[in-house]
Amino acid sequence: MVIDSHLHVWDRSRSPYSWLDGADPRLTGSVGLDDIRPGLTAAGVDGVVLVQADDTVAETGYLLEVAAAEPAVLGVVGYVPLHRPEEVAELLPRWQREPSLVGVRNLTHDRPDPDWVLRPDVQRGIALVAGAGLPLDHVAVLPRHLEHTTTLARRFPGLRIVLDHLGKPPLGADVDRRREWERLLRAAASEPGVVAKVSGLYGSTDPTAWTPDELAWAVEVALEALGADRLMYGGDWPVSLLAGGYARVWEGLLAALERCSSTERAQVLHGTASTVYRLAPVPQEAPR
Repeated sequence: MVIDSHLHVWDRSRSPYSWLDGADPRLTGSVGLDDIRPGLTAAGVDGVVLVQADDTVAETGYLLEVAAAEPAVLGVVGYVPLHRPEEVAELLPRWQREPSLVGVRNLTHDRPDPDWVLRPDVQRGIALVAGAGLPLDHVAVLPRHLEHTTTLARRFPGLRIVLDHLGKPPLGADVDRRREWERLLRAAASEPGVVAKVSGLYGSTDPTAWTPDELAWAVEVALEALGADRLMYGGDWPVSLLAGGYARVWEGLLAALERCSSTERAQVLHGTASTVYRLAPVPQEAPR
């Protein structure tokens, strides 16, 4: 069984996705599950978790609609405005009535302030998410973002933090940057509430320039630091189009997991996502 824990769809008539303005043309249009379904079938993916890609309530509503219509969608990581805790308090009960809502995320890496997650208002919002028992996906692109993973885990010991994209290991970068990422990842891994997604692992300057050996290095570090039971697979489509496409990224990950036992591979490919997001069983008739 394979669960892709990090897949995006977007409808630009439902939410602005302003970060797509001026982006690569492969990303700027609306994209839906039908566009990636052949790729999921080829990889043997049985179910997916849709992850928010715009900090709007409207987009989360759209993702929940997709989930309700698609048996292959096992869950949605949606949005609440963490910096407006009074709205979080109003929205969480509403979202929790939705059976597909399995977690919360904000595009923290797009904020000008790298310390945004430590603001008092954001901290109050995170406390409400923790109190609701929902996992928090954390996007760490800069080393400072990755450092905050450890800080958040210590401030909110009951919160499950899902580190997206392994905190962006700098594939192809110099030794010092690679060592810094490894140090910060191991620090985050020392906190039991932290799990991570093996997703979005592309070149640090050119997303197409990664090699299977570089990807294997990052996955090896993650396996040593976190263990297979705290790692989950994510395809990061359609952003993965910039890194060679869904199939290339999928095949690179499989090669990186070759040293794992069958039990460890199963944990990364579906077990951890099922546990962390409390996903319902995959329907046997789920479309691929």
